[in-house]
Parts: sequence; structure tokens; C-alpha cells
Amino acid sequence: MLMGRYMHLHKSKGRRAGGVLDRSAYILLSRIRTQGPMSIGQLGDAFGLDVSTLNRQTASAMRAGLVERIPDPEGGMARKFRITEEGEHRLDEERAYIVASLGRIMTDWPQEDIAAFADYLQRFNAGIERLYGMPWPRPRKESSSVDH
Repeated sequence: MLMGRYMHLHKSKGRRAGGVLDRSAYILLSRIRTQGPMSIGQLGDAFGLDVSTLNRQTASAMRAGLVERIPDPEGGMARKFRITEEGEHRLDEERAYIVASLGRIMTDWPQEDIAAFADYLQRFNAGIERLYGMPWPRPRKESSSVDH
């Protein structure tokens, strides 16, 4: 509840104060970066969202220069969305902001507590994914970053 309240108090037009992406763009770009180019149908399956919602989100991301439409690299009929260089840059910037925010929150935590928290959070997320049957693909684990 406190995390939700904190995020609500520090949001401006869907963005966190100091953030560069709104939540939906961050999630969309994160998924495409991790999984590679995706069609609207694949995004719908991944997020459990309807086509109209995804059309709005991808259109907004395209207008912002964060994604581009490309022919299916595997030869399929549906066009796919690929993250752009600008999208990569803004995603990295937003992720750095989030990690820095977490660092400020946990500034006086011992390293072993941070590692335990990250492990519990990963297990919690995996439990939600298992419950809803919607696993999230994750990049290779980096030794010094927080996944969620």
C-alpha cells in the first residue's frame, strides 16, 4: 500500500517525477527488448490486454519514436514492433532512475538484506506469473542490479 501511495504522490501525467517514460511505455519497451520484435497479437497474449488498448499504447510509442513497425523477421504476415535506438536510450534512462530511487530507499540496508529482498521479490513475482500462467521473460541476471 505504501509503495502504491508513494508512486501515486510522485507521478505526473502517468510518469514518475523525474522519470522519462510512463508505466505502459516502460513495460512495453522492456518486453520488446527482452523478447525481440512482437506483433500486436503477441503483445496481447503477453500482457493479457485487448487489441484496442495495445493499439493506443503502440501508437503513442511510435509517435514518441520509441518503437517502429517492421515486417516479421520470420516471414509471417503480421508486422511487428521493434524498439528503436531512442527507445533503448529512454528505457535505460528510466531504469537507471528506478534503480537510483531504490538505492535512496535502501541506503542504510546491509547488502545481504538487499539481496534477500531482491530474491523474495523475484519469488513473489514468479508466484504471480505461475498463478496467472503469464511468465515474464528475463534477461540474464546482472550481479549488481535489481530486477524489479
